[in-house]
Order: sequence, then C-alpha cells, then structure tokens
Amino acid sequence: MNVSILAFQAGGGLLGMLIPFVLIFAIMYFLVIRPQQKRAKEQQALLASVKRGDEVTLSGGMYGKVTQVEEKTVLVEIARNTQVKFDKGAIQNIVARGEEA
Repeated sequence: MNVSILAFQAGGGLLGMLIPFVLIFAIMYFLVIRPQQKRAKEQQALLASVKRGDEVTLSGGMYGKVTQVEEKTVLVEIARNTQVKFDKGAIQNIVARGEEA
C-alpha cells in the first residue's frame, strides 16, 4: 500500500501510471467478466440438463414442451400437433420438469 502512495506522490513514473490501469482492470474483472462467466456456465448446465417432457421458454418468448432431444437440437411442441425444431441455444429457461421417458 505504501508503494502505491509513494508512486502517486512521486508524480509519475511507470509504476504511477500502471497502478490505476491495474485497479480499473481488477474492478472490471470482478464486476463484469466474472459474473458473465458464471452465467454462461449456468446456461451450459441448463442446456445439458434438458430432457423430454420439460416445458421450456425459448429466446423469442415462446413456450413449449420438449418432445425430442438431440445433441445440438431439440424438437419442441408449441401447439397441439405442431412441433418445431430449435437449436438448444434457443432455450432460455426450463419452466417445469417433465418425466423421464
């Protein structure tokens, strides 16, 4: 701590200019980057846990029931006898869990 105070009092130098940038980056990391990485990890876990029978919300705001799960896509029933194939990444939330088939 004393080193940073001395660097600011010295009125320049490489250390005096570098410390504010390091502090700004540390603040940005803890306020922006780290929470975003946590949300991305949670979304990946959510997509991996999708199974047949789950009621989901899609990125366009559409609700439906998962009828088939493949590696990268899901088949979602959005109305009676109306099934649409979506990319798994379009799933925003699982509203209700279905039974394992």
